[in-house]
Amino acid sequence: MANEAYPCPCDIGHRLEYGGMGCEVQVEHIKAYVTKSPVAAGKAVIVIQDIFGWQLPNTRYMADMIAGNGYTTIVPDFFVGQEPWNPSADWSTFPEWLKTRNSQKIDKEVDAVLRYLKQQCHAQKIGVVGFCWGGAAVHHLMMKYSELRAGVSIYGIVKDSEDIYSLKNPTLFIFAENDSVIPLEQVSLLTQKLKEHCKVAYQIKTFSGQTHGFVHRKREDCSPADKPYIDEARRNLLEWLSKYI
Repeated sequence: MANEAYPCPCDIGHRLEYGGMGCEVQVEHIKAYVTKSPVAAGKAVIVIQDIFGWQLPNTRYMADMIAGNGYTTIVPDFFVGQEPWNPSADWSTFPEWLKTRNSQKIDKEVDAVLRYLKQQCHAQKIGVVGFCWGGAAVHHLMMKYSELRAGVSIYGIVKDSEDIYSLKNPTLFIFAENDSVIPLEQVSLLTQKLKEHCKVAYQIKTFSGQTHGFVHRKREDCSPADKPYIDEARRNLLEWLSKYI
């Protein structure tokens, strides 16, 4: 996403050519991409987009991957019809663009999505996964919604505030060592705060040699050296959901 001190957009990386296994639906005032689980297990995962929006094929690919492991997944349009960031746009306009897309102000949309999952998909156990902008959103939600049984925040901006450690349920944080957007100092701060104050299970993993976006915006075949890290991060994500949902 962007470092709060020096807001600038992250690079889109590799945009996948992927059609998707789910379908688009209307959930109250927002649109969403939904993929039903092959088994009716009563479990669901909300997948939160990065700055490139809910229609990015990479994010839908990840949602479908999670769905294949026994969850109904939903990728809502948390920008509520506003345009996602365009990689070719002038980066100097990014801070202004971001002001109307606050990852901490999505509760109205989350409430609508939770109603949909419970009423239409019969979900009884729900978790949340987010990338970049969505990773920061996950951090916010895991401090507010006790009904979200597990969260996975993937390269989400760390807010420097006193309440960043008050997680309500188990949360996994995935970071990249060479992330130009999130300095390792921010990760160290989060680690320190959680160690001192957090009362629920959590884990922080920093993947060596990797860059921002590696879990969902890097092709598995782009570099043999990167593939083990991509695979491990995705496996960790699924293991966390399986353990706590």
